[in-house]
Amino acid sequence: MVKTIKDIMSTDCVTATTQDNIYELAVLMKQNDIGFVPIVEGKKLIGVVTDRDLVTRGYANKHSGSTSVSEVLTKEVKTVESSITVDDAAKLMATNQIRRLPVVENGELMGVVSIGDLAIREIFVNEAGDALSSISEHEHREPSALH
Repeated sequence: MVKTIKDIMSTDCVTATTQDNIYELAVLMKQNDIGFVPIVEGKKLIGVVTDRDLVTRGYANKHSGSTSVSEVLTKEVKTVESSITVDDAAKLMATNQIRRLPVVENGELMGVVSIGDLAIREIFVNEAGDALSSISEHEHREPSALH
């Protein structure tokens, strides 16, 4: 059976709105030990803010903590629908060097899939194959290559 993003995505996402300021977002990231917050209006995804966005577009540009999230928001965000396969999402993330991918249906945020979600799934899928392959590689090495 082909796994889709819906099977592995996180649905309990911490979100914020453009009513929030960058200090509040920084506190939210610290409290939840996260570096990525989807910005929504209702359920509609309007962008994301990363910890890097806070630093580079916020504090490094001498914005105060009371600056609106809108000032540091990334609006051009790659998203996927929950029906995309895990493999296709992994390829999209690798090609675009993305660690977290919002899952959206009709513009509404449904969840987020992260590299960690993919890694956990891949461990289960590939565990037996990887174990066998490393065992057979080890058995087929020349004794001199081991020293």
